[in-house]
Amino acid sequence: MTLDPEFVADCPYGPGGLLLDEILEIDRSAGRVVARMPTHDDLPLTREQRAHPTRHPQHVSGGLMVHMTGMVAFVHAYYVLDLKHSEGWIGYGGRIHSARFRALARPGEPLVLECRAKQVRQMPNSVLARYEFRFLQTDKLVYEGDQTALWSRVEAAGLANRAAGA
Repeated sequence: MTLDPEFVADCPYGPGGLLLDEILEIDRSAGRVVARMPTHDDLPLTREQRAHPTRHPQHVSGGLMVHMTGMVAFVHAYYVLDLKHSEGWIGYGGRIHSARFRALARPGEPLVLECRAKQVRQMPNSVLARYEFRFLQTDKLVYEGDQTALWSRVEAAGLANRAAGA
């Protein structure tokens, strides 16, 4: 499905940071989402590479792929956990247990980003989730990771107090 404008508006990053163009699958019962990320030479960090055909071929930056774990985890939080940024929810990565770059992802073919929650602990104003990630490009595994994130609900009163300097 194409990106829902409400989802895009709710994201804490604009389109230049969200970098997804389609949600491919949402499986609430399995705690799994799959999204698509177009790849091209003008991606953040990728566009700054001083590429060489053999010594440093153009590729999707590993740092950008780690950022994309956060974006696909946001898809999971929004569609599976029902945590809306507009309702005060925000998430941050807490720990990268493992990150494995299996192959270079080259600009051109899109990446298919899979995120599955393997553990979720829900409390009234926070959710601790441990995720497994698999990123594929034309059926080739390019990245897999295991990370923990903490989603917190920031109360509107707390935001107002901080804004007022209290």
